[in-house]
Amino acid sequence: MGHRLRDFQVVAFSVLKTAEPPHMSLVERELTGVSRRGKFLLLEAEGRFAVTHLALAGWLKLGEAHLSDRPPARSGPLAVRLDFHDGARLDLTEQGKRKGMALWITDAPDSLKRIQRLGPEVDVVTVEEFAEKLGATSSRLKTVLTDQTVMAGIGNAWSDEILHRAKLSPFAAANKLTGEQVTALHTAVQEVLTEVRDALTNVPLDRIKATKKSLFGVHDRAGQACPECGGTVAEVSYVDRSMQYCPICQTGGKKLSDRRMDRLLK
Repeated sequence: MGHRLRDFQVVAFSVLKTAEPPHMSLVERELTGVSRRGKFLLLEAEGRFAVTHLALAGWLKLGEAHLSDRPPARSGPLAVRLDFHDGARLDLTEQGKRKGMALWITDAPDSLKRIQRLGPEVDVVTVEEFAEKLGATSSRLKTVLTDQTVMAGIGNAWSDEILHRAKLSPFAAANKLTGEQVTALHTAVQEVLTEVRDALTNVPLDRIKATKKSLFGVHDRAGQACPECGGTVAEVSYVDRSMQYCPICQTGGKKLSDRRMDRLLK
C-alpha cells in the first residue's frame, strides 16, 4: 500500500464496462487495499474500486514506469496501464483474438451484477454445505466445480488438480457421489487451494505463471506421466479450453469421450 496513482490508461476501451465514476477519478488516489471475490480482483483507492476479471488470457505485469515512454500501441496485448508516483507500473494484458477481460470502476463492488451472482467462496464452504450443493445437481463434477454461481474461486486448472487429488472422474454426476466421495472431494478442494495459496504467497508477479505451472500434476500435462501412478495423462478438448485427467487414477482406466478429437480423427 502507499502507492499513489499518477496515470490510469485504458488502452482497450472494450474492457471498460462502466462510465460512472470515470476511470480517471482514481488518479491521485492512494492504493489502500487489494482483495479478491471469486475470480475478480479488487483494487481499492481511498474508497473507490477498480474491479477486474482477467478471463482466460488476462495477466498482470508489474514493472517500472518511465516518463519518456511512448503511448502504448492500441493493437497489442496491453489493455490497461496504471502508473504510480513512486515509479511502479501495473499492466493488465490479454493475449489472443478472443477478448474477455473486463474492468469496472465503482464505489460499491457488491452492487455489480457479476459479483452478486457469485456463490460463496469455496474455501469457506463446510462439508455439509458442499454435499448439499453437489446433491442439488446432476451436472458433471468438472462443471459444478468451475461454476462460479455455485461456489466461487475454482478455475479450470485447479479443478483438474482437485479432481485428480480426489481420484474422481470429471464427468461423474455430482448428485451420484457417495458420502465418502463427497468428503474426499471437499478435502481435496481445501488441500489444493491451501497448497496453491501457500506456494504463491510473496511470489513476484513475473514468477507467478512459472510457479503455478510447477504445481500442476495433471493440468496441461497431457501425454506425460501421472505423478501418482505413472500412467499417461489424457485430455478432453473444447473450443476454448481443455481439461486433463489420469484414466488410471480417476476413471478406472477408461478414456473419456473427446468429441472434438474424435471428429478430427475420422
